[in-house]
Amino acid sequence: MNRDDTITAPATPHGEGGIAIIRVSGSQAENLMKLFFRPSSKYSEIYSHYFYHGLFLNEESEPLDEVMAVLMRKPRSYTREDVLEIHCHGGYLSMQRILETFLKGGARLAEPGEFTLRAFLNGRIDLTEAEGVIDIISARSDRAARNAFRHLRGDLFKLLGNIRSQLVDLLVLLEAYIDFPEEEVAIPHFHDFSHGALSAEKAINELLGSFNVGKILKDGLVVLLLGKPNVGKSSLLNRLLGEERAIVTEIPGTTRDTIEEYLSLGGFPIKLIDTAGVRDSDDPIEVEGVERAKGKITSADVVLLLVDGSQGLTPEDYTALEFSHGTRRILVINKQDLGAVALPGDLLQLPHVNVSARTGQGFEKLQDLIIEQVAPAQGPDIGESVILSSLRQKEALGQSLESLGRFKAGLKERLPLECLATDLRDAIQSLGEVTGETLSEEVLGRIFSRFCIGK
Repeated sequence: MNRDDTITAPATPHGEGGIAIIRVSGSQAENLMKLFFRPSSKYSEIYSHYFYHGLFLNEESEPLDEVMAVLMRKPRSYTREDVLEIHCHGGYLSMQRILETFLKGGARLAEPGEFTLRAFLNGRIDLTEAEGVIDIISARSDRAARNAFRHLRGDLFKLLGNIRSQLVDLLVLLEAYIDFPEEEVAIPHFHDFSHGALSAEKAINELLGSFNVGKILKDGLVVLLLGKPNVGKSSLLNRLLGEERAIVTEIPGTTRDTIEEYLSLGGFPIKLIDTAGVRDSDDPIEVEGVERAKGKITSADVVLLLVDGSQGLTPEDYTALEFSHGTRRILVINKQDLGAVALPGDLLQLPHVNVSARTGQGFEKLQDLIIEQVAPAQGPDIGESVILSSLRQKEALGQSLESLGRFKAGLKERLPLECLATDLRDAIQSLGEVTGETLSEEVLGRIFSRFCIGK
C-alpha cells in the first residue's frame, strides 16, 4: 500500500439524502481542489478549515453540482495530511461523478480504513483509538457507544502507557546493573522489581477481567428463543422488539427459519434469535428449521426456554430442554393470561419468570433476568472504567502477563539479570502490540481492513 499518493473515497454511504461527502487526503488534495472547484466568489486565498460555496467541475470544466468545499491543511486534519472534503447533494449519481473526476485527476480509491490508517501512521492516533473509531461506528447500544468513545479519546492508551512507563523504568534500572556487573543488586531494588511487576500484573488482570462484558458490549448478548411450536416464541420476540417483526398465527410451525434482530436492554446490545418450534415432523422444511435451531444453541449466550404455563409439559418441551442442556437458560413460563398449572419442581430450579406475551405481564422481570446474565462479568457497575473489547488486545495483554510471570519467577530463582531483562522486554513488547507501537504492517492491514470505505 503506497502511503505517499493521494486517496479519495465517499465518506457517507450511498443512497439518497440531503448531502453526500467525498473525502480526499494526500499531497495533491489542494491541487485537485484548484482543478475542479470554482468558488462562487473570488478569493485571494483559500484558508484552511473554511467552507466555500461554489461549483464542482469535471475535467472538461462542465459543472457537475453545486457544492460546499473545505480544505484542511496538514497537520491540522484527521490524517495529518492535506484533506479536502466536497459536500454535494446526496444521491448516487452526483457523488459518483465527483469521485470519478478525482480519480481521473490522479487520486486513487482509498482502501477500507485507509484514512484512519494514515492517521495512525502519521501519529495522530494510536491503535486503540483507531479501533475505537470502528467500535463507535458499529455500536448498537448506549453503553457500547460510551465504551468505544473512551477508547477513541485515548483512555486505554493512557492506562497502558502508565503500565508501560512503569515497566520501562524497571528495565532501565535492571540494565544499569547489567552494564556494571561488578555492582551487586541492592536489596531495595529487588523489592522495586517485585513490587513493580505485581503492580503491572494487577492492572493488566483488571483489564483482562473486563473482556467478557466488553465482548458483549461490542458483539451483543446472543439470546435464543427455544421451545415447541405455538408456545409463543414469535409473540415474545415481537413484544421485546416493540414491533410486529415475526408472523404470529394459531397454526403451529409458522416459523420455519431463524429470525435475528437487535435491541438494547439496560444499555447493552442484545441479539435476539427466534427459532423454529421443536417437534418431530415429516415436513422437510420444518425438519431443517429445527436443525438450524439446534445449530444456533451452541453460539447463544442465553437460551430463553419457553413453555406454555397454561398446560402441562409435553414431550416436545422435554426435547427442547434436552437440546439446551449445558447452556445458560432462563425458563419463560408464557400464557399466564390463560391460567397456570403446576410445573415440575426440578424445572423450577432454573431461573424462571411468568409472563404473558399477549398482555406484557412479567416482561420487566424477564428483561432484568436477561441483563443479569451480564452482571457476573461486569461487576456492580462498569461506570467510567476502561473496558477491553478486542480479542486482539486481550491476547496481547495475556502474552504480556505471561512474560511478567516469568520475570517474577526469575526474580525468586535469582536468574541472571540478562534473562530477567529479556522477560521484561517481552512484556513491554506485548503492551506495544496493543497500542500499535510494535505491530507488523501485515497485522495492521488486517485490522484496518475491517473498516468501511471512506473511514
